[in-house]
Amino acid sequence: MENRQLLVAAVKAADDKRAEDIVVLNMKGISLIADYFLICHGNSDKQVQAIANELKDKAEELGHDVKRMEGFDEGKWVLIDLGDVIAHVFHRDERGYYNLERLWGDAPIEDVSSELTP
Repeated sequence: MENRQLLVAAVKAADDKRAEDIVVLNMKGISLIADYFLICHGNSDKQVQAIANELKDKAEELGHDVKRMEGFDEGKWVLIDLGDVIAHVFHRDERGYYNLERLWGDAPIEDVSSELTP
């Protein structure tokens, strides 16, 4: 599966579970870890866990291995390593504190608005 296809599937999975403020950072040439960071948040621990589960399930459904998932039990910041796409699913309160968008401010934002439901 191509990286862009995996990214689109991940964005749709997060959107399906009503993730808020979905942002994708294009990490190509900036990080050796991944090509894309997907960042979003939920408004409760349960919603964060539901978003993370949906991302994991969708990746597996498409035949892609989830390399690692951390932080699920706490539901504050779940990191899902899909290889070239790393998803960061935050609790609303935690997202502002860690502010990954600012930390990786030199990464261009990838336009995924066409993938989201209106």
